[in-house]
Formats: sequence, structure tokens, C-alpha cells
Amino acid sequence: MLNKKFVMALVAMFFVFNSLEAQNYEKKVKKGELKVAYFASGCFWCVEAIYESVRGVEEAVSGYSGGHTKNPTYKSTGTGKTGHAETVAVYYNPKIVSYESLVEVYFGSQDPTTFGQNPDFGSPYRSIIFYQNSNEKLIATTMFDALNKEVYRNKMITEIKAFEKFYEAEDYHQDFEKLNPNNGYVRNVSIPRLNRFKKAYPELLK
Repeated sequence: MLNKKFVMALVAMFFVFNSLEAQNYEKKVKKGELKVAYFASGCFWCVEAIYESVRGVEEAVSGYSGGHTKNPTYKSTGTGKTGHAETVAVYYNPKIVSYESLVEVYFGSQDPTTFGQNPDFGSPYRSIIFYQNSNEKLIATTMFDALNKEVYRNKMITEIKAFEKFYEAEDYHQDFEKLNPNNGYVRNVSIPRLNRFKKAYPELLK
């Protein structure tokens, strides 16, 4: 049986490594090697795993965005009083995958007519695309308008709003689905949602 202190040390080392990795991705964005996009569509454990399965995506980080308070936490966001939604920052190589494809992934991996994704509903789980420039806004609104008219019969409620600030979630949320395959929520919600996406979009997978 593993020593408890040894296990805790390994966990601490993992989180330090993840923090360094996040800093590395930010450096790549500043150098123009990567771009980052921000999406909210239900539980960020699910959304993170979906985007990390997409070819050209180097990392997806769970966090909070879209609210009116500083330094939100999982607990405070869950109350619905901060205005934030569980959001994922997607670091991607634009030479391999386009922003338009990421938006296609976004709409193709959720039900954009509900205020959340089953079984998670309410403000923290609402559907939002956070655009950072006019081109991203145009791509998002064009796809939204087409789907809303042709597929969802004007029932879509996805928000398309300007990006302001992203707060990275607590360490234990990062790569949660990957690290906790036996968790009940992961088995019954996250993995089935990921598998539905993979079945629908095999051409986009790594």
C-alpha cells in the first residue's frame, strides 16, 4: 500500500507540472504559435475532454468566465450569484484546426436550446461563446444564425458575448475526466457525452 505522504507529494508534483504547462501555453500564444478560444457549454469536465480529443488542440483548461465578480471559485460560481459560467480555454494550433472548426465542435457537442446540459442546468452551466475579435464574432454569429434557422427552429439560447476575463479553476478540476475515470459522474455523463461527439465527428479527432 502506498504511503499517504508519498501519494500527496505525487499529487503536488502533478499540479506544479500542470501550472508550468499552462504558463508554457500562454508563452506560445504570445509568440503567435498558438491561439486560445473560450467556450462554455455545461460542465467543464465534459467540455475540456471533448476539445482535448480534437486534432490541433494542444490543451484545454477549465475555469470561469462571463461574470461580474473577481476570483470566482467552484463553490461561488455554483450559487449562480457571481454571473460566471463554467468555461474552457482552448489552446489550439491555427495551422491544424480553425476557429470555425472549434465553433462547429462547440455546437455539435451540446444541446444549444437548453439552459445547461443534462443533468446540469442553471446559470453556471449556460451556453456561451466568448469572442475576442470581430472575426470570431462573425464566425460564431453566422453559424448560430444558420443552425437556429435550419436545425433548431429559433429555439437556440446560446449567448455570444465579448470575452473579458478568464479565471482558471482549482487544480483538481484540470483533466478531471482523464484522472478520474471511475467517478460516477464521469462514467455516466462525461464519457458518454465525449463518445457521442467522437461518433459524430470522427474526422476532427486526433
